[in-house]
Amino acid sequence: MSAVEISVDATPDDVWRVLADGWLYPLWVVGASRVREVDDTWPATGSKIHHSVGLWPAVLDDDTEVTSCVAGSLISLRARAWPAGDAEVRVSVSADGAGARIRMEEDVASGPARLTPSFIRTPALHWRNRESLRRLAWLCERRT
Repeated sequence: MSAVEISVDATPDDVWRVLADGWLYPLWVVGASRVREVDDTWPATGSKIHHSVGLWPAVLDDDTEVTSCVAGSLISLRARAWPAGDAEVRVSVSADGAGARIRMEEDVASGPARLTPSFIRTPALHWRNRESLRRLAWLCERRT
């Protein structure tokens, strides 16, 4: 499992506003190229973002579903990116002085990517999630 944390110069509420806006997903999630639809109930448990992954013209349509949510502090997701597989992602937000601390945890849950040894997939997920958190931080800090 990959776990990455970052401190941001934005409040936990500022961070949550970005996470709660499903249309912003491809702006901070590395690999997501576009959003086709966001369920009206996002980010409630069971709601989905219908997105595409990859680079045009080789994009695959898939979705990400909220598996649990504590508004303002935690969102757990089941991200699908077939044919690679599904990933379990957990993003938590907490106060950190005048700003916020964001932690992202991810690992492959199913599919062919699960066959990749942990010592190979963990560094790749770590790099990807570090960049995703940088992008998320930029969005949060500049939308305040």
